[in-house]
Amino acid sequence: MTNLDKLWEAYGENKTPALKEKLILHYAPLVKYVAGRLLIHIGQHVEYDDLVGYGIFGLIDAVDKFDPGKGVKFETYASFRIRGAIIDHIRRLDWVPRTLRQKNKQMEQVYAQLEEELGRQPSEEEIAERLNMSIEETRDLIKKSSVLSLVSLDDFMEQNYEAALTPLITNRGDSPEEQAERQERKEMLADAINKLSEKEKLVITLYYFEDLTLKEISNIMKVSESRVSQIHTKAITKLQGKLGRYKGLLFA
Repeated sequence: MTNLDKLWEAYGENKTPALKEKLILHYAPLVKYVAGRLLIHIGQHVEYDDLVGYGIFGLIDAVDKFDPGKGVKFETYASFRIRGAIIDHIRRLDWVPRTLRQKNKQMEQVYAQLEEELGRQPSEEEIAERLNMSIEETRDLIKKSSVLSLVSLDDFMEQNYEAALTPLITNRGDSPEEQAERQERKEMLADAINKLSEKEKLVITLYYFEDLTLKEISNIMKVSESRVSQIHTKAITKLQGKLGRYKGLLFA
């Protein structure tokens, strides 16, 4: 039994503040990692240290409520709690008014329509013209949509973190129909990603499939963190327009 296992066992028997503090200190790097991952969505709106501060509340909550009997690693459970705590705080800042949600939905629809009409990805100029907006207004909308894409996690996750963990806890046998639908969604996502530019594909791959942080991606691509965030935002806008009702796949 490792020292960490002994610490959890001791905390399970006697939940003293001292033992709780040791667990929080041990897992503090996990908060920094999750905050670093989320920074790609909202780096232009909030400081990294603020995200870490929000995430600590999620870690504390995770330590309080973790049940080893459910067969899930603490790191997995805590990551959902930390991420959720950060997103909850962002929601309370009310950065996403209803008008922005409406404009973002309209932009997604316009992107999908233009792509179908043109047989290729539409340019910012073509999107702006269809939206009756200036290039500057369109670019600003695309930038703000990055925050919206994050706080709209309610669509598939809401605040029920245990529900989000269900696939990790249970090994239910999916029906052939469910397996076929899952495969279709994977192929749809892969096809949508394949239509992105090389830089956009790289950012999406490194962030969503390699689990790298904004800073790590910036170092690999040798561009600024703000540039990586911009590339990510444009890629997400394109993917949302392409995936339609399956856009929740981007955050699963």
